[in-house]
Amino acid sequence: MTSPSRPSGGPTATDVPALRKRSRDGKLQAEVGERAVALTNLDKLMYPSAGFTKGQVIDYYARIAPVLLPHVRDRPLTLKRFPDGVGGAYFYEKNCPGHRPPWVATVPIWTERAQEDFDYCVITEAATIVWLANLADLELHPALARRDALDRPSWMMLDLDPGAPAGLLDACRVALWLRGLFTQLGLEVFVKSSGGKGLHLLAPLNGERTYDEVKPFARGVAETLEGRFPDRIVSTQARAKRPGRVLIDWGQNSQHKTTVSAYSLRARDRPTVSMPLDWDEVERACEERRPELLFFEADEALARVEERGDLFASVLSLSQELPEV
Repeated sequence: MTSPSRPSGGPTATDVPALRKRSRDGKLQAEVGERAVALTNLDKLMYPSAGFTKGQVIDYYARIAPVLLPHVRDRPLTLKRFPDGVGGAYFYEKNCPGHRPPWVATVPIWTERAQEDFDYCVITEAATIVWLANLADLELHPALARRDALDRPSWMMLDLDPGAPAGLLDACRVALWLRGLFTQLGLEVFVKSSGGKGLHLLAPLNGERTYDEVKPFARGVAETLEGRFPDRIVSTQARAKRPGRVLIDWGQNSQHKTTVSAYSLRARDRPTVSMPLDWDEVERACEERRPELLFFEADEALARVEERGDLFASVLSLSQELPEV
């Protein structure tokens, strides 16, 4: 397979100079644009089996920020923090930490369960990404919608999650079937690795459709494929049906849900990345039965972006209408 050249004009991971660090009043800081971000415990192991430190996590996010930022900008963010690294205790955080710098933006969102507004963190600049990395927020989970249009997802998203003994190759086959269905419906769809055993499919919308319209459509797609391949696909969370099948999780298309972003690290044994793919790569992995072709760790992700740019750039701008079905 011949790799396409990097799209001209797109940002790359090397467009930002190396993160500058300085000591101020005995404390280490990073200079990110006009911001000074405090850094702590840089030698702490975040991925012990890979020897990958907190400093390396911060370095990855600082360098990938030019392509990551457009995919998370202005979206409410759920934090997934690992203060003791992968393998240790972790917690989700919807309320943005009260000790945040004054330049970190937030958006209030009503939470039905708590019966109050939660002030979600919102990334507006690269400095916020570095600040979050220093909090050991290993994974970035933004909403599908922006803060100025909380009821309108920018894209429809399907999470393909194989149930053992099914694996990534099974998810690849389902992804290709879904692509064929979307093509019949006149929709272009993009694919990325989950950073684990699954795949994520995104159909850009960038229009006026609300979650109330998008979620039923996503459910219909999942149930249609399940009807065609009942031995390979399941569209519900029923545990009894999961083994050996790929779950097409359409429930992510909800206003209260957030999903891991493209270019985010994943909190697994090794620092894998949720990486945009092209469809030729998915086909090749299926044909050659080589799931490893779709796994990328932090250093590989940076090199890939340098070579090929942002394969998901069109997700941000392509406007499509859901067909009437």
